[in-house]
Amino acid sequence: MTNQEILNQFGPREAMEYDVVVVGGGPGGLSTAIRLKQLAAEKGQDVSVVVLEKGAEPGAHILSGAVLDPIALNELFPDWKALGAPLNQPVTDEAMMFLSETTGYRTPNFLLPKCSQNHGNYVISLGALTRWLATQAESLGVEIFPGFTAAEILYSEAGAVRGVATGNLGVEKSGEPGENFQIGMELLAKYTIFAEGSRGHLGRQLIAKFKLDDGCDPQSYALGIKELWEIDPARHEPGLVVHTAGWPMNDSTYGGSFLYHMEDNKIALGFITGLNYANPYLSPFEEFQRWKTHPNIRYYLEGEDKGLKPAKRLAYGARAITAGGIMSLPKTVFAGGALVGCDAGFLNVSRIKGSHTAMKSGMLAAEAAYEAVCAGRQHDELSAYPLAFHNSWLYTELNKSRNFKAWFKYGLTVGSLMNGFEQFGLKGNMPWTLHRDKPDHAYLKPAAECTPINYPKPDGKLTFDRLSSVYISNVNHEENQPAHLTLKDDSVPVAINLEKFAGPEQRYCPAGVYEFMKNDDGTDRLQINAANCVHCKTCDIKDPTQNIVWVTPEGGGGPNYAGM
Repeated sequence: MTNQEILNQFGPREAMEYDVVVVGGGPGGLSTAIRLKQLAAEKGQDVSVVVLEKGAEPGAHILSGAVLDPIALNELFPDWKALGAPLNQPVTDEAMMFLSETTGYRTPNFLLPKCSQNHGNYVISLGALTRWLATQAESLGVEIFPGFTAAEILYSEAGAVRGVATGNLGVEKSGEPGENFQIGMELLAKYTIFAEGSRGHLGRQLIAKFKLDDGCDPQSYALGIKELWEIDPARHEPGLVVHTAGWPMNDSTYGGSFLYHMEDNKIALGFITGLNYANPYLSPFEEFQRWKTHPNIRYYLEGEDKGLKPAKRLAYGARAITAGGIMSLPKTVFAGGALVGCDAGFLNVSRIKGSHTAMKSGMLAAEAAYEAVCAGRQHDELSAYPLAFHNSWLYTELNKSRNFKAWFKYGLTVGSLMNGFEQFGLKGNMPWTLHRDKPDHAYLKPAAECTPINYPKPDGKLTFDRLSSVYISNVNHEENQPAHLTLKDDSVPVAINLEKFAGPEQRYCPAGVYEFMKNDDGTDRLQINAANCVHCKTCDIKDPTQNIVWVTPEGGGGPNYAGM
């Protein structure tokens, strides 16, 4: 049954009305809700705010490095230390390294530009911070609905956004309502703020419908893959922040890594691959596994021969990163709502940080929405939000890094030198701006033009396969539901993706969702293991024909990241 047929049979849906609905319970969405309630409390007024979170709980789907710049948190909660915010490990030292296959060169710290400096920042679990923010929001009167997906945008007759509808529950794989079927509900608002994170399902629709990206550079993305390890105290250096570039990537492929020493003998390891790579044989997951074998990295994970406690991998996850910067930032407002955080693309790629920018964008949107609600307005454009952004430290910060990723189209060596000159020598004040002219999926070359990459088999100690990795992401989906990874045309994966590009979806997916299998007659077919999906959105971004569309599964499904 189609959604309209379900509505005809089981509708109408129950509706709840609020002043502001926030879609997404990450740092950006929660900061929006918190700031709205703070402003209302300051004026002795009441503004009703609800946050929808598709994860089983706030923080369940949150994945980041993460090194946090507390600038936005300082503004939101000046007394965050007294309130118990989980920022327990300040950065104590940092290293930027360029790797060859066997050696590494560390840039002297005095040569690091400001965007690469981390003193005053904290190594954190962003999931833990998100859960803390949710607690603060609820204490201020924000309603939070975890396990509810915003599956549909609701429009007024005039075409303005008037809220969202949550997904139906209990729909079987056949598309028919099952015995435990529950129809979704409508959450109506004067303003709806979308904070879904990178490549938001609804944010993508809004950008297309309202042509919010007209005049912008095509958005650029990267895939971040992360593991959490516990290591021997003898190799643990609390607060050390390491970033690397170079091997195992070649000079023409954008990417890099991080190694962050957290508290309690834990380290966060991560690898970032720009999704504008050209070779369809490249596997971001396998590149990450290879990177861990570098002597400078495996040093922290091995040492049994020296009597050290064996390191233990605790968790795994992956997430797309919106990395186009300010030149790809769409218009952030439209009739009835706004985009904040990575749903719009506020990440500062030069700093490898997006949490403080997401929080600040949410706070700015909240201030504009509060002003509008108090003035009796609804369903119009919150024009005060982009104006406040242009007058904020956030705009200044992002503008200084506007060329950062674009320089790497000339290769790692030239890109590093030019970024060093721009960020260190000119303090981000380059007199010209570089532009991109095509989206990430358009960079993929036919397999016939590329060299296959033979990756080593995992050893199960330092390097691992996808399925064992997905297992420790705690991913879970209701099995008997329609696949949330959909194809516009079922013939395209074999006829084009496999034939022309050697089936790149089986390599760019970090969760083993896509497999090409043989039918009994020897023909090929694409098998989609949707239950493995960690909601990273890479397939929605990198599919060369843009035939794969990620839609929301039942609420509460997906990964459940612990300590990440």
